[in-house]
Amino acid sequence: MAAPNSRRARAQRRRVKRVATSGSDLTDAQWAAISEAWAQCAYCGKADGPFQRDCVLPISRGGRYTLDNVVPACRSCNASKSNDEVTAWLRRKRLDEPAFLLRYRQVVLELSG
Repeated sequence: MAAPNSRRARAQRRRVKRVATSGSDLTDAQWAAISEAWAQCAYCGKADGPFQRDCVLPISRGGRYTLDNVVPACRSCNASKSNDEVTAWLRRKRLDEPAFLLRYRQVVLELSG
């Protein structure tokens, strides 16, 4: 546990505040549907979880935890991406950007309609 006034604790409090004010509305049932639809890390394709909720458009850049902005990510990808823009991060990591974007669009359409 971080000390109450440590840099980590202050950053965590700011993050909690940003998430609370972002208007996020992802339910547990929606997260389960997203996880089932992807069945792997959305970025690297790693199939064994557990997976974390990752915002394609980060909260710090105006994103929200919503059905069309969240993908499952392995811990490594989620930590590496941080608050980067997804396509630039995929290129930098030499991951398959077109495959991700195509699959992302398919899953969003499948779940929203």
